Amino acid sequence: MLKRPKTNEYHPFFESYIRLVPDEGLLDILKKQQETTINLLRGISSEQAAYQYEAKKWNLKEVLGHMTDAERVLSSHVLVVARGDTPSFTPFDKDLYMTNADFSRLDFQDILSDFSIVRQCTSSLIACLSNDAWIRKGTVLNHPTTARALAYIIAGHELHHLAIIKERYLLKYSID
Repeated sequence: MLKRPKTNEYHPFFESYIRLVPDEGLLDILKKQQETTINLLRGISSEQAAYQYEAKKWNLKEVLGHMTDAERVLSSHVLVVARGDTPSFTPFDKDLYMTNADFSRLDFQDILSDFSIVRQCTSSLIACLSNDAWIRKGTVLNHPTTARALAYIIAGHELHHLAIIKERYLLKYSID
Protein backbone atom coordinates (compact mmCIF):
# COMPACT_ATOMS: atom_id res chain seq x y z
CA MET A 1 0.00 0.00 0.00
CA LEU A 2 1.27 3.45 -0.91
CA LYS A 3 1.79 5.41 2.30
CA ARG A 4 0.73 9.00 2.84
CA PRO A 5 3.58 11.41 2.05
CA LYS A 6 5.39 13.11 4.90
CA THR A 7 5.07 16.88 5.17
CA ASN A 8 8.66 17.38 3.98
CA GLU A 9 7.78 15.72 0.64
CA TYR A 10 5.71 18.64 -0.70
CA HIS A 11 5.17 22.37 -0.42
CA PRO A 12 2.86 23.40 2.46
CA PHE A 13 0.40 24.82 -0.12
CA PHE A 14 -0.64 21.22 -0.92
CA GLU A 15 -1.37 20.23 2.69
CA SER A 16 -5.06 21.08 2.34
CA TYR A 17 -5.39 18.63 -0.58
CA ILE A 18 -3.36 15.82 0.96
CA ARG A 19 -5.23 16.13 4.26
CA LEU A 20 -8.49 15.32 2.42
CA VAL A 21 -7.24 11.93 1.22
CA PRO A 22 -8.36 9.00 3.43
CA ASP A 23 -5.87 6.51 4.83
CA GLU A 24 -6.60 3.71 2.39
CA GLY A 25 -4.83 2.37 -0.66
CA LEU A 26 -4.38 5.28 -3.06
CA LEU A 27 -5.26 3.23 -6.13
CA ASP A 28 -8.52 2.14 -4.49
CA ILE A 29 -9.25 5.74 -3.53
CA LEU A 30 -8.72 6.96 -7.10
CA LYS A 31 -11.00 4.26 -8.49
CA LYS A 32 -13.71 5.02 -5.92
CA GLN A 33 -13.41 8.73 -6.67
CA GLN A 34 -13.84 8.05 -10.35
CA GLU A 35 -17.03 6.09 -9.71
CA THR A 36 -18.32 8.71 -7.28
CA THR A 37 -17.67 11.61 -9.63
CA ILE A 38 -19.20 9.86 -12.62
CA ASN A 39 -22.27 8.76 -10.65
CA LEU A 40 -22.70 12.24 -9.17
CA LEU A 41 -22.41 14.07 -12.48
CA ARG A 42 -23.79 11.62 -15.03
CA GLY A 43 -27.30 13.09 -15.02
CA ILE A 44 -26.31 16.75 -15.30
CA SER A 45 -28.36 18.68 -17.85
CA SER A 46 -26.99 21.32 -20.23
CA GLU A 47 -28.61 24.00 -18.07
CA GLN A 48 -26.99 22.64 -14.91
CA ALA A 49 -23.60 22.30 -16.62
CA ALA A 50 -23.70 25.98 -17.57
CA TYR A 51 -24.62 27.15 -14.05
CA GLN A 52 -22.31 29.62 -12.29
CA TYR A 53 -23.00 30.12 -8.59
CA GLU A 54 -21.53 33.62 -8.80
CA ALA A 55 -20.51 36.04 -11.54
CA LYS A 56 -16.98 35.43 -12.85
CA LYS A 57 -16.87 31.94 -11.31
CA TRP A 58 -16.47 28.87 -13.48
CA ASN A 59 -19.51 26.92 -14.56
CA LEU A 60 -19.74 23.20 -13.92
CA LYS A 61 -18.30 22.32 -17.34
CA GLU A 62 -15.29 24.46 -16.57
CA VAL A 63 -14.80 23.02 -13.09
CA LEU A 64 -14.81 19.47 -14.43
CA GLY A 65 -12.54 20.51 -17.30
CA HIS A 66 -10.15 22.10 -14.80
CA MET A 67 -10.13 18.94 -12.69
CA THR A 68 -9.22 16.94 -15.79
CA ASP A 69 -6.53 19.39 -16.91
CA ALA A 70 -4.98 19.47 -13.45
CA GLU A 71 -4.91 15.67 -13.31
CA ARG A 72 -3.23 15.49 -16.71
CA VAL A 73 -0.55 17.96 -15.61
CA LEU A 74 0.01 16.32 -12.22
CA SER A 75 0.09 12.81 -13.72
CA SER A 76 2.78 13.90 -16.14
CA HIS A 77 4.73 15.25 -13.16
CA VAL A 78 4.32 11.89 -11.38
CA LEU A 79 5.72 10.08 -14.42
CA VAL A 80 8.66 12.43 -14.88
CA VAL A 81 9.67 12.33 -11.21
CA ALA A 82 9.06 8.58 -10.84
CA ARG A 83 11.35 7.90 -13.80
CA GLY A 84 14.18 9.74 -12.05
CA ASP A 85 14.16 13.04 -13.87
CA THR A 86 14.62 15.97 -11.50
CA PRO A 87 12.82 18.92 -13.04
CA SER A 88 11.56 22.04 -11.36
CA PHE A 89 7.87 22.41 -12.15
CA THR A 90 6.20 25.78 -12.14
CA PRO A 91 2.48 25.97 -11.46
CA PHE A 92 0.30 25.83 -14.54
CA ASP A 93 -1.78 28.92 -15.18
CA LYS A 94 -5.30 27.60 -14.59
CA ASP A 95 -6.88 30.76 -15.96
CA LEU A 96 -4.86 30.56 -19.19
CA TYR A 97 -5.81 26.90 -19.54
CA MET A 98 -9.46 27.80 -18.98
CA THR A 99 -9.38 30.59 -21.55
CA ASN A 100 -7.82 28.35 -24.18
CA ALA A 101 -9.85 25.21 -23.44
CA ASP A 102 -13.24 26.69 -24.41
CA PHE A 103 -15.19 24.02 -22.55
CA SER A 104 -18.43 25.78 -23.49
CA ARG A 105 -18.26 24.23 -26.98
CA LEU A 106 -18.26 20.70 -25.52
CA ASP A 107 -21.12 18.59 -24.25
CA PHE A 108 -20.89 18.05 -20.49
CA GLN A 109 -21.08 14.27 -20.86
CA ASP A 110 -18.07 14.39 -23.20
CA ILE A 111 -16.11 16.32 -20.58
CA LEU A 112 -17.15 13.73 -17.99
CA SER A 113 -16.03 10.92 -20.29
CA ASP A 114 -12.69 12.67 -20.78
CA PHE A 115 -12.29 12.94 -17.00
CA SER A 116 -12.94 9.20 -16.71
CA ILE A 117 -10.37 8.34 -19.38
CA VAL A 118 -7.74 10.56 -17.77
CA ARG A 119 -8.43 8.92 -14.39
CA GLN A 120 -8.02 5.47 -15.93
CA CYS A 121 -4.64 6.56 -17.29
CA THR A 122 -3.62 7.98 -13.91
CA SER A 123 -4.66 4.76 -12.16
CA SER A 124 -2.72 2.68 -14.68
CA LEU A 125 0.40 4.78 -14.13
CA ILE A 126 0.12 4.51 -10.36
CA ALA A 127 -0.44 0.74 -10.51
CA CYS A 128 2.75 0.28 -12.56
CA LEU A 129 5.22 2.27 -10.47
CA SER A 130 7.79 0.53 -8.29
CA ASN A 131 8.24 1.22 -4.59
CA ASP A 132 11.49 3.06 -5.32
CA ALA A 133 9.75 5.35 -7.80
CA TRP A 134 7.44 6.83 -5.17
CA ILE A 135 10.21 8.47 -3.16
CA ARG A 136 12.03 10.05 -6.09
CA LYS A 137 11.90 13.84 -6.05
CA GLY A 138 11.39 16.74 -8.38
CA THR A 139 10.78 20.34 -7.39
CA VAL A 140 7.35 21.93 -7.21
CA LEU A 141 6.92 25.51 -5.97
CA ASN A 142 10.66 25.52 -5.21
CA HIS A 143 10.18 22.62 -2.78
CA PRO A 144 11.41 19.02 -3.07
CA THR A 145 8.35 16.96 -4.01
CA THR A 146 8.04 13.20 -4.29
CA ALA A 147 6.09 11.27 -6.87
CA ARG A 148 4.05 9.93 -3.95
CA ALA A 149 3.06 13.45 -2.87
CA LEU A 150 2.05 14.34 -6.43
CA ALA A 151 -0.20 11.28 -6.59
CA TYR A 152 -1.85 12.26 -3.31
CA ILE A 153 -2.30 15.81 -4.57
CA ILE A 154 -4.24 14.41 -7.53
CA ALA A 155 -6.65 12.62 -5.20
CA GLY A 156 -6.95 15.58 -2.85
CA HIS A 157 -7.51 18.06 -5.65
CA GLU A 158 -10.49 16.06 -6.86
CA LEU A 159 -11.91 15.80 -3.34
CA HIS A 160 -11.51 19.55 -2.93
CA HIS A 161 -13.45 20.27 -6.11
CA LEU A 162 -16.12 17.63 -5.44
CA ALA A 163 -16.91 19.36 -2.15
CA ILE A 164 -17.28 22.67 -4.01
CA ILE A 165 -19.44 21.04 -6.69
CA LYS A 166 -21.76 19.56 -4.08
CA GLU A 167 -21.96 22.73 -2.02
CA ARG A 168 -22.13 25.43 -4.67
CA TYR A 169 -23.47 23.78 -7.81
CA LEU A 170 -25.58 20.76 -7.02
CA LEU A 171 -27.44 22.08 -3.99
CA LYS A 172 -29.18 24.59 -6.28
CA TYR A 173 -30.61 21.59 -8.16
CA SER A 174 -30.93 19.27 -5.13
CA ILE A 175 -28.79 16.62 -6.83
CA ASP A 176 -26.63 14.16 -4.91
